[in-house]
Amino acid sequence: MTVPVRARWMLAASAILLGLALFFPLWRVSLIAPQYPEGLGMHIWAHTVAGVNPTDLPNINGLNHYIGMKTIEPDSIPELKIMPPGILAMCILGLLVAWRGNRMLMRAWVVALLIAGLAGMVDFYLWEYDYGHNLDLENAPIQVPGMTYQPPLLGTKQLLNFTATSWPASGGIMAIVAVILGVSSATIGMKDTKEQKDKPEPQSGSVEHKNIRAREATA
Repeated sequence: MTVPVRARWMLAASAILLGLALFFPLWRVSLIAPQYPEGLGMHIWAHTVAGVNPTDLPNINGLNHYIGMKTIEPDSIPELKIMPPGILAMCILGLLVAWRGNRMLMRAWVVALLIAGLAGMVDFYLWEYDYGHNLDLENAPIQVPGMTYQPPLLGTKQLLNFTATSWPASGGIMAIVAVILGVSSATIGMKDTKEQKDKPEPQSGSVEHKNIRAREATA
């Protein structure tokens, strides 16, 4: 069963935004402290992790060494190899589903998008947890008993004398809007389809019935 044109356009826009998110950072983590009043920043892309400024990531890794945290090495993070082809595949599939206009395929794509987004957030949280809790305390110059250094998933958190802030970056905002558009397109498609089913058939011989027959004849 096909869905209304507006729902298909919304789904296509959702898929395009998802694809565009590949070209922008998804998340930003910022650190501010008295010795770094300008702050240090880290951008998390679909394919890599990089400093907001060229020296930020080396400085963050240097600070992490003092508290026993592992070095952040993008090449050793398997998710950064999986996400780009996964996002690209979802983008292409979304455009194909929008072109076909099949209601069941649309619902399946939106569900898959929601599951992928939730899995990504859970994975990011676990990544932060691992870096903030699994510390090499034996070789750490600075040791604070019971202290962990997991940055917040969203919002702000105090870590010793550093204020850590974590929010979606431009690519993350695009992905969030893509999810909203995808869910909205599926909702509109289901609603309009139900209304079409519930709408009574025009009586034979009525003006509306003749107009429908005329449109079918010229189609």
